[in-house]
Amino acid sequence: MMKTPLFVLMLTLTGLSFSAHAAIRTVELDVANMSCVTCPLTVKTALKRVPGVREAKVDFETKQALVTFDDTKADVQALQKASADVGFPATLSK
Repeated sequence: MMKTPLFVLMLTLTGLSFSAHAAIRTVELDVANMSCVTCPLTVKTALKRVPGVREAKVDFETKQALVTFDDTKADVQALQKASADVGFPATLSK
């Protein structure tokens, strides 16, 4: 009788599978129109409301946002739209 590897057994018991694995991605966005130190809070709040976003850090000095998200639930366009919708257009950093 063949033994099943422990990690496969654990995945089966928890209902997970290899194909259900989330693809976590981090991107850096350049954020326009931030003119005061409270602007990053508005951008951060908007980004964190996007389904799939795990973390958002927005820096006033550099005018950039670092966003970590599940790319099976969100994409860069959704992040850009969320930021633009609150008055701060964002573009993917190079």
